[in-house]
Amino acid sequence: MPAEPDRLIPPHGGYRNLKSFQVAELVYDVTVRFCDRYIDPRSRTHDQMVQAARSGVQNIAEGSQVSATSNKMEMKLTSVARASLEELRRDYEDHLRQRGMEIWRTGDPRRTDLIAQHPTTADDVAIWVKEHEKQCRRQGGQSSRSTAPTGSTSESLEAIAANAALTLVVVACSLLSRQVAAQAKAFEEQGGFTERLYRMRQQRR
Repeated sequence: MPAEPDRLIPPHGGYRNLKSFQVAELVYDVTVRFCDRYIDPRSRTHDQMVQAARSGVQNIAEGSQVSATSNKMEMKLTSVARASLEELRRDYEDHLRQRGMEIWRTGDPRRTDLIAQHPTTADDVAIWVKEHEKQCRRQGGQSSRSTAPTGSTSESLEAIAANAALTLVVVACSLLSRQVAAQAKAFEEQGGFTERLYRMRQQRR
């Protein structure tokens, strides 16, 4: 958030209002459920995916809080959050690819539909996944692994759940990329804590 000219410590810590935080938190909740259901809890992958999702959430929050005195650290932590979710994105893609399941591509109507629902909780996403799986079966699909092209009705619950989570991760990554760019622009135009401190000292002399 841009600093006010006459304030040394700008407004900060309002991360719960950030769309990036809200989506990242949803990704975390969805990932915990997905891993508990589809990945061996004793495996390293289970722990890595959950920790990557958690890192995304926690670093957004920490970056927002530290922005009071360090814009550079805010950008660094936001970038760490972005990198953590990129790692998680690769994990979901690997999960689907290694099991011969279709990965929904950019512009896929299933992705578009999920985003249009504006899910805010893991329960919202779970309901959407189950409804989509039921629709697939009604249309003659089978609950099995699939490498069929986009729009196929042959999708397993696991494949739909993984793709739904992946869709949300992609949204979070996009939001964080824009957030880092905005932070960099604000820092370039306004400077950071040191510059604000110098200006205020100069004004009081």
